[in-house]
Amino acid sequence: MSQSAAKALRPDGKLRLPPGQHLTTGWPVLHYGSIPRLDLETWRFHVWGLVEEEKTFTWEEFNALGQVTDISDIHCVTTWSKFDNEWQGVPFSALLDAIRLKPEAKYAMIHCYGGYTTNLPLEDLKRQGVLFAHSHNGQPLTPEHGWPMRLVVPHLYFWKSAKWVGGIQFLERDRPGFWETYGYHNYGDPWREERYA
Repeated sequence: MSQSAAKALRPDGKLRLPPGQHLTTGWPVLHYGSIPRLDLETWRFHVWGLVEEEKTFTWEEFNALGQVTDISDIHCVTTWSKFDNEWQGVPFSALLDAIRLKPEAKYAMIHCYGGYTTNLPLEDLKRQGVLFAHSHNGQPLTPEHGWPMRLVVPHLYFWKSAKWVGGIQFLERDRPGFWETYGYHNYGDPWREERYA
């Protein structure tokens, strides 16, 4: 890693490379369990919980909500970071425009094919750069990286950017997801090194 990369600052004044992280040009594969076998014909995205009406989207319907391209850095809890990732997909804001949340909704549980879950405050999902990505650097995601779709939450450790996303449940109160129940930090801010509880 170059000295300039280590000392570069983000627009918010924080170091671009969080403490305890090192840069990689590759993209390590880390996940729990086996890769789900998915088919775009049967893939569905479910929205439930504190919404006025539960909704289910097909692959085509979900992608028709809107498309963006965004570039962001990612930071894994296992200490690697990868700069300048180009993502294509549906911004969280587009999903929000397509549903009607109840006012008491403050948190979300992301549900994934294969049974994985992770929890996020609603305010974090509303931040710039949060999207449901189907492509990375101009290519469809590979199955080991979450094909057909993964969440991307670039300001938190990458376990919050869940793979194989299949739905979102809106909640009034926070509750831990899969890794959070096994000792990972409930929030996961890389600049505070919130790796474990």
